[in-house]
Amino acid sequence: MLMLTREDVRLGCQAVDWRGALEQAARALVEAGRAAPEYGEGLLAREAQSSTYLGKGIAIPHGTPDSRRFVRSTGVRVLQFPQGVTWHDGARVHLLVTIAAQSDEHLDILRQLTRVLDREGVAESLARATSPDEVIAALSRAPVAARLDAETLCLGQPAKDRWELALAAAARLRHVGCVDAGFVATVAGQRPVPLGQGLWLVYGTTGVLAPALALATPDKRLSDEGADVTGVFCLAAQGDTHRALLERLDGLIARGDGDKLLGLPAEGILSRLAGESAKAETARVRLLNAHGLHARPARALVQVAREQPLPVRLRLLEGSAEAVSATSLSKVLGLGARRGQTLVFSAEGEGAAGVVAALVTAVRGGLGEPVTPLEEAREEAAPRPPPVAPREAPAPLPADEPLTAVPAAPGLAIAPAYVVRPLEFRYPERAPDAARERSRLDTALSGARKQLGAMVQRTVGNEVAQILSVHLEMVEDPALRDSAVEAIGEGASAEAGWWRAIDTAARTQESLSDRLLAERAADLRDVGRRVLGLLCGVELPTPPEHPYILVAEDVGPSDVARLDTSKVRGLVTARGGATSHSAILARALGIASVAGAGERVMTLASGTELIVDGELGRVIPAPSAQRRERTERRITEQEARRQAAHGRRHEEARTQDGHRVEVAVNLGSTAHTADAVERGAEGVGLLRTEFVFMAHPQEPDLATQIAEYSKAFDALGGRPLVARTLDVGGDKPLSYWPMPQEDNPFLGLRGIRLTLTRPEVMETQLRALLTAAGTRPLRIMFPMVKDIEEFRAGKALFDRVQAQVKAADVQLGVMIEVPSCALLAPTLAREVDFFSIGTNDLTQYTLAIDRGHPELSAQSDALHPGVLQLIRLTVEAAHAHGRWVGVCGELGSDPQAIPVLVGLGVDELSVSSRYIALVKARIREFTLPRARELAALALQQPTAAAVREVLETA
Repeated sequence: MLMLTREDVRLGCQAVDWRGALEQAARALVEAGRAAPEYGEGLLAREAQSSTYLGKGIAIPHGTPDSRRFVRSTGVRVLQFPQGVTWHDGARVHLLVTIAAQSDEHLDILRQLTRVLDREGVAESLARATSPDEVIAALSRAPVAARLDAETLCLGQPAKDRWELALAAAARLRHVGCVDAGFVATVAGQRPVPLGQGLWLVYGTTGVLAPALALATPDKRLSDEGADVTGVFCLAAQGDTHRALLERLDGLIARGDGDKLLGLPAEGILSRLAGESAKAETARVRLLNAHGLHARPARALVQVAREQPLPVRLRLLEGSAEAVSATSLSKVLGLGARRGQTLVFSAEGEGAAGVVAALVTAVRGGLGEPVTPLEEAREEAAPRPPPVAPREAPAPLPADEPLTAVPAAPGLAIAPAYVVRPLEFRYPERAPDAARERSRLDTALSGARKQLGAMVQRTVGNEVAQILSVHLEMVEDPALRDSAVEAIGEGASAEAGWWRAIDTAARTQESLSDRLLAERAADLRDVGRRVLGLLCGVELPTPPEHPYILVAEDVGPSDVARLDTSKVRGLVTARGGATSHSAILARALGIASVAGAGERVMTLASGTELIVDGELGRVIPAPSAQRRERTERRITEQEARRQAAHGRRHEEARTQDGHRVEVAVNLGSTAHTADAVERGAEGVGLLRTEFVFMAHPQEPDLATQIAEYSKAFDALGGRPLVARTLDVGGDKPLSYWPMPQEDNPFLGLRGIRLTLTRPEVMETQLRALLTAAGTRPLRIMFPMVKDIEEFRAGKALFDRVQAQVKAADVQLGVMIEVPSCALLAPTLAREVDFFSIGTNDLTQYTLAIDRGHPELSAQSDALHPGVLQLIRLTVEAAHAHGRWVGVCGELGSDPQAIPVLVGLGVDELSVSSRYIALVKARIREFTLPRARELAALALQQPTAAAVREVLETA
């Protein structure tokens, strides 16, 4: 709100022309001590750039950024010209609101003034005002806007009737701070009023803190007492501020869109309430102007809109659902759009797509101002805290400062911290009765086996079950029990003996030079704590009922398995790395996670608000309001995109000019195949067949493998399946396939190198795959191939088995993971049927960076031009011989990388199931020529950072 005083207002001014009026305004600022005389030149320079006329007889002169050095203190002077002054753009001005601002305070004043312009008769009242109080009252009265946005929507509720939906909508208004408990009680006793088309309304005026409109929709079409229920609106009415919301409802029903709301994402519902019909063409664009959509860029935008043959409406994605005419300067300014926010343009009629595209192009061009790409994702993180001396308490984390950690699972989350401290187990070290202690230990081990067995059953078929099965084997490990019993025989209590056995085994594991194996010590300690808790009668901690971010020294797989994914928003561990089981499970569950954050995170108090960025590897405690708002905006944008993409998940992925790109799924278990198909997968692009081998205590026989692979084929319903042959060894050992320890397992005996040493294992697997496929499409690929010789060795085994099984539709290919394989792609392409590029391993081998390295992993970027050149060579070689190429690494789900990969000619992208719809949506956003332009641009850059920068600004 403008903070004006009577001394700030001058009435009855006169001037021959606009320059004279501007000189008076500059003198007023100087006399008030707000600016030096030189500031007047800044006012003139600003008018030379573009007119500061705002509308309704008001101009807002202010200086250029260069003239800010002449501002002594921020202030405003208001000059009234009752007779009016003709401004240099031809407008008639009656009021100058002249601003001296040391930074960008004038933007807030501008946003306030644009609201004033909405009031009828404001120009006349300001021109006729006879006292400063009248002017102050006219300029300072901020109209109250009723709230309607994504946060007031409560979608997909499992309700039984419209009364439950009404209460859900009322509760949502209370949750966002618009009403109190009294309002909810009022609504609880109301009978919803029918609006038509399955929509209902409840409303109240008691307990309204701010006018707002909420909507609750059921999770499926609902019939209540014979009446259809699409949704229930809940109106918090206050004065007449809610009238505009009711008008939007009337418009929605008049267009016949009411019964179409069910199942729409929040963005779709807000667009309908904004007046955008289903037939309207819409387009989004991020605003990059440093100071947002202030007067000068807004004027340029309005000019472009007025040149279009169709009416264009504009709304702010992060704001309310209100759409305004893009040809109204005051309305456009009134949106208050800031840098980084998303503008949504809509138009309807012939040529609408071109119209909204023209507006998007104008915004991307800066609207007459130089613009820079958003740097939010590159915000410099705080350095890691220095090592803490032994027994010295770590320093608490400062508020609103990023703490660097290891990116463990992608995602962005804001929620209060739930800090789990190490459990305290109190027990005697010695016990006199060894027999009794052995019995207590066996009882606790039995109890742990039952707990883990039940957890395995609840999570059967996914990564959680596989890892918990390993825990179950640890509990059943006779060596651990024997070690504990030996200590008990020496006089130790069951607790002390058991923990001594666990600690000894864990320390041995931690001492291994192989980081991957060393991290498995956390699993041993997790098992140890479970048994110790049963011995000591200590229950594992219970998380809160509200959403939270789990913070712990380390998190065991059984802890992750117990997480309620509807409440946990993120995961932060003081220890561990990107390859620890907790990180693997967090990725599988879609939980934003960082690891290795250091002991300082344990100084956080439960309830402290945290931001967790699992992609950049950052933890930010007690974020500022500005950072929180920015992060919430990113989360809202991500969710809106996800929901919109989900609605089209079963459609083919085609560029805007019709180029088809297949989108398949990466699977670690056949149990997830049906779910992937439901999420829109057009096939399986990578089946990690090692899951079958790792889930069994001995090598699975032919029948076991056929049964497992058949599950995937049955669920695919004729869609193709790309199976990678057994890829273990080195960093992924099998307990029943002993191998010597390697100093560098990533460069050791693994993949096809290993299976060729046991050809009978590969033959059995190939036979199982071919038999399970039958007449259904099967694509088999060999991992870690370095040249044609290894492929031919594998193909010889394949040919022998296929000659016996005679599967109908089979192709044989290789994974491009080793740089030599990419460089030799022309020789391989003559003999293989396809290539699948594993960008994760290809990147680490090309850049010589372990992708799980705690310090270097951030530099292991698959968009590095060196990696892209290898992809280009692979695709060109494949297409020259009529072969197809897929990408099955994480690069395939990177929004920036997708157009580059398409532009390079990649035919298929295979991604995690939760990214399928989003990848398809991204492909629909560009044309093939544009993708080729971006690919060519990326290949010209010197570094991965340069590639990402140029893609962001292109």
